[in-house]
Amino acid sequence: MLLLENPLTLPENLRGGVVAIGNFDGVHRGHQRLLSEARQRASEAGKPWGVVTFEPHPRSHFKPGEPVFRLTPLPMKARLIGALGASYAEVIPFNKELASLEAEDFVRLHLAERLGVSHVVTGYDFHFGRGRRGNSEIMRQLGQKLGFGVSAVEQVTDGRNGGAPFASSSIRSALRRGHVPQANHELGYMWTIMGAVVEGDKRGRQIGFPTINIVLEKGAEPYRGIYAVRVRYADRPKDPIWRGAGYFGDRPTFETNRSFLEVFLLDFDGDLYGRTMMVEFARLIRPDRRFASVGELTAQMRDDCGQAAAILGENERANPLLGFELGRLQQDGKV
Repeated sequence: MLLLENPLTLPENLRGGVVAIGNFDGVHRGHQRLLSEARQRASEAGKPWGVVTFEPHPRSHFKPGEPVFRLTPLPMKARLIGALGASYAEVIPFNKELASLEAEDFVRLHLAERLGVSHVVTGYDFHFGRGRRGNSEIMRQLGQKLGFGVSAVEQVTDGRNGGAPFASSSIRSALRRGHVPQANHELGYMWTIMGAVVEGDKRGRQIGFPTINIVLEKGAEPYRGIYAVRVRYADRPKDPIWRGAGYFGDRPTFETNRSFLEVFLLDFDGDLYGRTMMVEFARLIRPDRRFASVGELTAQMRDDCGQAAAILGENERANPLLGFELGRLQQDGKV
């Protein structure tokens, strides 16, 4: 998939297609329904399809002092969109200029002229343009004026959860409370962190549990505790997946006051520094807590690893996101 960030130009063979437009944080089951609609319309018309999304999250622009818990920062969001079959993702910078653009100007400049769209698919609650005055009905009117069709996908609800809508806010809330299976159900895949392995203080290695360390994006707020996780290379998705016990917190036993994700791999012993990895969350094992001694901590960690192995299972070695193996992302026209 081509990740298109301004001022890169969309290749001519991708112009005139169908686009799905939205923020798509999480690419959850509601988003997947919208993307499926775009994919189906493109297939019927024999046209390419892509996605128009925004970076950073609009809330970061309007409330810069309040970091947003991003379920899928851009690299992960792009991979998921690509896994669902999109040919490209157009990333529009969300800044003061965009926020002040009138709805008609936004549609004309970004959809009609830049992409030459033949059809636009939006969510029922999508708003755009200055003051968020644009909505699906305004988009329909502008489509008639500018020569493209418009579909608005109705709210997608969860029959297992009393008919509540699938929503990024609901998933964030579940993850903050440690309700990982619920979050994964709403996402339609295992919530995944992607990032480069960085050096820590090697304290885990000193106590017999060497870990890989990944810094989460500012604002990430999963429940602090121990998780059963799966880990794999981001650029080699068909390689085996390793089981692990993951920890998010600030290690109160050692009073580090520094939060990041640490994972002890049950099936691997080697150097992964600098490699970009994906960590998939399966279930919370226990909350974070302070231990009276290092010996008490290591005894608990052995038990945590046993629970992680039992949760993940010996034979559950593959978990392709959304039913697709994630291919390598083509960015700036290069694989």
